[in-house]
Amino acid sequence: MDTATRHLVRNRAKGRCEYCGLPEEFVPLITFHIEHIIPRQHGGDDEPTNLALSCPWCNWAKGPNLSGIDPDTNVLVPLFHPRQHVWSEHFAYQGPRIIGPSPIGRATVRVLAMNRVEPLEIRAWLMTEGIHFQSCE
Repeated sequence: MDTATRHLVRNRAKGRCEYCGLPEEFVPLITFHIEHIIPRQHGGDDEPTNLALSCPWCNWAKGPNLSGIDPDTNVLVPLFHPRQHVWSEHFAYQGPRIIGPSPIGRATVRVLAMNRVEPLEIRAWLMTEGIHFQSCE
């Protein structure tokens, strides 16, 4: 992947994880990843429309997954796709926690472990410092 594509993805995401919204600038010792929304093993390519900026926690948890089970309905649903879905339709902040008001949101929160300790503590700290952050929309 060339440098221009990496810059395009980072700029389009406004320096935030396109899944959990964590701002890269407040996690200075960790490099965010350029993530394949549809992994290569499932036919995904390096086109910008298939790439997203992801914090390492979301990227590691997502892995090659394309779907997950909605914990409320036990139905298999696709995971959130940053190029096809609108973040605010599938996620909301409840304090520093991310909740999923939709099946896609709930499954994605679960599969990506969006409320694991590390990002949850960073989001809580940002809120106590009065630093406003949101999704990449």
